[in-house]
Amino acid sequence: MSGGEVAGILVAVFWAILVSFLAVALARLAQTLRATTKLVADVTEQAVPLLADASSAVRSAQTQIDRVDAIASDVQEVTSNASALSSTVASTFGGPLVKVAAFGYGVRRAISRKAGPETKDMPAKPSRRTVIVGRTVPSARQRKRDNRNKRD
Repeated sequence: MSGGEVAGILVAVFWAILVSFLAVALARLAQTLRATTKLVADVTEQAVPLLADASSAVRSAQTQIDRVDAIASDVQEVTSNASALSSTVASTFGGPLVKVAAFGYGVRRAISRKAGPETKDMPAKPSRRTVIVGRTVPSARQRKRDNRNKRD
């Protein structure tokens, strides 16, 4: 055997080993591609119903939002109607009621002054407190001030 024949046999053996490794790698790659294809198919089977459920939930939420919007607009209308009614009632009955209350207070005050224990012999009781510039001063302090003013 010559050197060229030995070199040819060695190249053929290395070529056979290389093809064997490539065949094993391609077989594993094919197996991985089959598993990936199966996984994608399973995900697709599960994703389609999930997307349908999500779409249904979004539609339901939109329906509920539309209902809430209708309720909110109705409440706003009722509120404006109640406000208008309140202002109408206040303007219609408010003035006369205040006048009636003031008249009743005046009558009560006049009757209490007429029915009081005041006679010529017994003067009316002095008030216990006197209001001075937004403050209340007890009558004893007021008498002291009056006595000081008389001395001066």
